[in-house]
Amino acid sequence: MKKVISANQAVSYAVLASKAQVIAAYPITPQSSIVEMLSGFCATGALQAKFINVESEHSAMAACMSASAMGARTFTATSSQGLALMHEVLHYVSGMRLPVVMANVNRALASPFNLKADLSDSLSQRDTGWLQFYCESGQEVFDTIIQAYKISERILLPVMVNLEGFILSHTYEIVDIPEQSQVDLFLPPSPPRDCLDVDNPTMFGSTTDYYINFRYMMHRDMEQAKSVCSEIDIEFKKIFGREYGLVSPYRCEDADLILVTAGTIAGTCRVVADRFRDKGIKVGVLRIRMARPFPGKQIREALRGAEKVAVIDRDFSPGCGGIFAQEVKAVLQGLHFPPVHEFIAGLGGKDVTDKDIEGIIEQTRNMPNSGETTWIGLLK
Repeated sequence: MKKVISANQAVSYAVLASKAQVIAAYPITPQSSIVEMLSGFCATGALQAKFINVESEHSAMAACMSASAMGARTFTATSSQGLALMHEVLHYVSGMRLPVVMANVNRALASPFNLKADLSDSLSQRDTGWLQFYCESGQEVFDTIIQAYKISERILLPVMVNLEGFILSHTYEIVDIPEQSQVDLFLPPSPPRDCLDVDNPTMFGSTTDYYINFRYMMHRDMEQAKSVCSEIDIEFKKIFGREYGLVSPYRCEDADLILVTAGTIAGTCRVVADRFRDKGIKVGVLRIRMARPFPGKQIREALRGAEKVAVIDRDFSPGCGGIFAQEVKAVLQGLHFPPVHEFIAGLGGKDVTDKDIEGIIEQTRNMPNSGETTWIGLLK
């Protein structure tokens, strides 16, 4: 069944199809319509789930943590300052190896105050032990939420699905909502796992001198998650006919210059790359879909033949630069790869136009080596 819906609504339909059992909700723009729609599903009985209204995002994640520790399939959604308020509990959830799924609608962090898209909110949580996906369309959002439950319940680590505020959250497009029987075939009920049980008392998150062992096991399983995610993506394609990969290369095989980015900027980059191809200039695009664990091997393979690389970040780390640019440079370090040119664009939801992308390509072509980070769209 095809519906013209927003990406926020796509999240809600995916949670419905995934048969979540506990939903903890606290509103924040531009996420609020996700939990509003889910509350309607619960109120009408379309979704047999416990809907918990909480007093803060910190409490929302605490409720999901507790419900997941009891064995429930859980969900919450947030954005920006709400995600920042969750920070403490994010570590608890991953450290307790709980398969919580959360949608984060990317929004700039204050101050100054801004309601629009910026990936810095989720990337600032990249060390919390959550898998992170960055989506480009409403369809990918829907599909990734369903994949996220299967991934998290297999590797016992939480998953954050990110979509850009207003650019995706409040724009409408056609999304294929599959039959429930198809989703059930792909995503059966949660498999058995260690949970809190009065008949078999256990303790989660207790004090231990073996802390380093737990950290090692988390890192080991996070690394193994790359192959698990690829396997589940292939399985997803067999049922639904769609796959996404950990990265999404476009015309990279013979490209002299490759644009690297995440999220919706990739769509504009592909349009501009085609224009340059028509002029005989070989430009490719690499969209990073998974940020944690970071798909270094796939990135190296995609960039290996290029002469130059330009990374466009809708995010930044003060005093360091674009976050994706730093991570791309790290996985290429010490190898025979092209220089990485850094660009920051689109912060606070500022449009990244085709003219901006054309300027980035021309600047990269004319620069002999990578230099300082270039900021696109600064007001004079």
